[in-house]
Amino acid sequence: MSFARVAVNIPTLSGVFDYAVPAEMSTKVIPGCLVTVPFNQQTVQGVVTALPLQPAVQNPRPISTLLDPLPVLTPQQLSLAFHLAEATLSPLATLINLMLPPGLAQQSDILYTLFAQKTDQLELSATQTRIVAMLAERGPLRGRQLERHFSRVDWRKSAEALVKRGLLGKVSILPTPTVHGKFIRTAQLAVTPETARSVMDSLGKTEATLKRRGAALEFLISEPDAVNVSWVYAASGCTLADLQELAERELIILRETEIWRDPLEKVKSNEKKIEEITLTRAQEAALAKILSTFNTQHSTPFLLHGITGSGKTEIYLRAAEQTLKNNRQVLILVPEIALTPQTVRRFMSRFPGRVGILHSKLSDGERYDTWRRARSGQLSVLIGARSALFTPFQNIGLIVLDECHDNSYYQSDPPFYHAISATEAYVRICGATCLMGSATPTVEQRYRAEHGQMNLLKLPERVGLSIENQTTDFELPPVQVVDMRAELQAGNREIFSRALSESLAETFSRGEQAILFLNRRGTATYVFCRACGHTLKCPHCDTPLTYHVESPTGASTSRPSTALSLRSGLYCHRCGYSRQMPKSCPQCKSPHIRAFGLGSEKVESEVTRLFPAAVPLRWDWETTRQKDAHDIILTHFANGKANVLVGTQMLAKGLDLPNVTLVGIVLAEVGLNLPDPFAAERVFQTLTQVAGRAGRSHKGGKVILQTFQPESKIIQRAAGHDFSGFYADELANRRQLGYPPFERLVRLERRERDAARAEAEAQKLATQLKGWIESEGRVQTEMIGPVPSPFPKIADIYRWQIILRGPDPASLLKGKTLAGWRIEVEPVSLL
Repeated sequence: MSFARVAVNIPTLSGVFDYAVPAEMSTKVIPGCLVTVPFNQQTVQGVVTALPLQPAVQNPRPISTLLDPLPVLTPQQLSLAFHLAEATLSPLATLINLMLPPGLAQQSDILYTLFAQKTDQLELSATQTRIVAMLAERGPLRGRQLERHFSRVDWRKSAEALVKRGLLGKVSILPTPTVHGKFIRTAQLAVTPETARSVMDSLGKTEATLKRRGAALEFLISEPDAVNVSWVYAASGCTLADLQELAERELIILRETEIWRDPLEKVKSNEKKIEEITLTRAQEAALAKILSTFNTQHSTPFLLHGITGSGKTEIYLRAAEQTLKNNRQVLILVPEIALTPQTVRRFMSRFPGRVGILHSKLSDGERYDTWRRARSGQLSVLIGARSALFTPFQNIGLIVLDECHDNSYYQSDPPFYHAISATEAYVRICGATCLMGSATPTVEQRYRAEHGQMNLLKLPERVGLSIENQTTDFELPPVQVVDMRAELQAGNREIFSRALSESLAETFSRGEQAILFLNRRGTATYVFCRACGHTLKCPHCDTPLTYHVESPTGASTSRPSTALSLRSGLYCHRCGYSRQMPKSCPQCKSPHIRAFGLGSEKVESEVTRLFPAAVPLRWDWETTRQKDAHDIILTHFANGKANVLVGTQMLAKGLDLPNVTLVGIVLAEVGLNLPDPFAAERVFQTLTQVAGRAGRSHKGGKVILQTFQPESKIIQRAAGHDFSGFYADELANRRQLGYPPFERLVRLERRERDAARAEAEAQKLATQLKGWIESEGRVQTEMIGPVPSPFPKIADIYRWQIILRGPDPASLLKGKTLAGWRIEVEPVSLL
């Protein structure tokens, strides 16, 4: 008898369990296979991680079913999952789930059924009454269905009480995978054209039938291959019954054919051919160093530090080309979905038919088919956001991390992991090359490069194609800092400074484009009573509500329709709570209540008011919630159908827009004063990246940076494109305060619906941590807290946190039981 070690899909469990392999599966079950197994009183999914010679327990229970004849994880992916589980202190099952396409992995659930039909005379709580009413109306429901309905209510205790009273029944179930291959019915001629035409007069009893079936045969005669029956219907007017009759007479073949759901099927590229682009000396030197490691077991990552517009993408393309020549596969990771359309077009032009895309805005079917094509070797290059790292390529040779400084590479929900560190581990496992690129690498990345933990490559000059398509150098755009305090003193009460208004007018008059960046969305950032000082806050999060104005009707038809409409009113950007704008202050009843602050909607409306002929586009969270919205907006703007792009953080994501000659940063200091040690770095990176969107062609460009804090050293460094100065300042500050790269951090967070319980649990763990630190002699490990989180209440949930700081604080927690705590190793934010 053979045995299998299985990681069961129960997120709260960290271990693996041994099972017997039935004789009929003995040659089919290998590491990486997806199976179902019995676990306690339920059936669960799991992934085979190993085939031990002897089980760890006596008489192990047998595997129930093998769900896929092919492994769903490669051996390298299994190794990565084990590494991440240890490094991030996360359950193994949750990390394995990250590597499977949505809909394939399923967790066991509870099916609730209503037994008692009459409950009017029973004493039930409000929650129990709602549960009974739902089950009476909709029939049996799964626990996850009830969870969606009771998103802010602890309904499970109420349901269990009903089960104990005999009013509800419950049974454990394992839903089947919700994703499958897509099949279409096709038709194809089965005889020669001559034979088909010879029988056309005998295909039916009526003239209409003869006409339909004859037309269907004529169409299939003209098509050498099998075609979708819907095409036959459209061309001939026939029906499925007609085609079935023709198949019965053996004139045609009807079959079910699987088709791939390819999100790139309709994407076209007009990228210039590779022979038209000549590398600069700096690019050639960087590429040579990268390629020199391809035939070695090199595992030290490359950090390509190139200023904005220095030609980093061309290095990626050349490195990918050589990787494919070596018969290995390439992963290209970008921090945001917004960057994937632009990146995909460039790679598709170089490697037609070999490129796939993977990100969260695709349908489950598209993601499933892309995953299967990658697993079967039909794709050689895959481009995507963070989750694309877990593509089941069999022979990865190169992983590129574009804009490697971006926090979007960090998963901020359990299981917590950073795609940067995960990639570094993965290339060591695969014997591949890791290439990171950024104009503003993090302080830690640059520090590691300077201390030999990364290979530092520099691209210090901008490059581009001149009018004659020759490579030429372009300067970084000059940045003009405008003190908005001086504007107020001069009587200017507008959002835009005089310098920015004049520059916008000049840009529009030349037929060029502008970008207006504001790191906030909405119309106003808070609503304030001028009589009593009351600020309207979300009742569930205790954070200020944001005012939104409904999009005006009759908008220009040149604007793409991508935004999901928001009614005018107040919205919480954390939990989704909304309400109408009050006519008077809820606190003192004063009518002097109004919206203050700036948002992207307000900036857009001001552009329209001040420049009636301007055609603005807004690119923020609200306008990009629909599928393909990023691509629609970017294509619209790149094709010149709008001349000003108003947006938030997405504009700082490495976009290449040659006709943009002006960037206006409406309020530069947003985020600078947050209670987070990484806030200064984020602001510097954002300002530098946004400024780099201007002047990326022979037309040149400039940046207008508006601020109420022009004396800030961060803003001064960003205005001077001075990364080295910022790096030196920030490194000295972190050395003094004891933050990475000099110390490492672990953040522990407790979330409870009861404020007192949250605090009590935090104090309890703090006592335990102090004991562990003392008993293990960890004099270099420091505990900060427990304290309420900077945002202490979100969606009616109270948050307390503890920070551990030291050379290796995560090792203190290994093997410890910390139920109910969210643990972040090396967090990118302490907010």
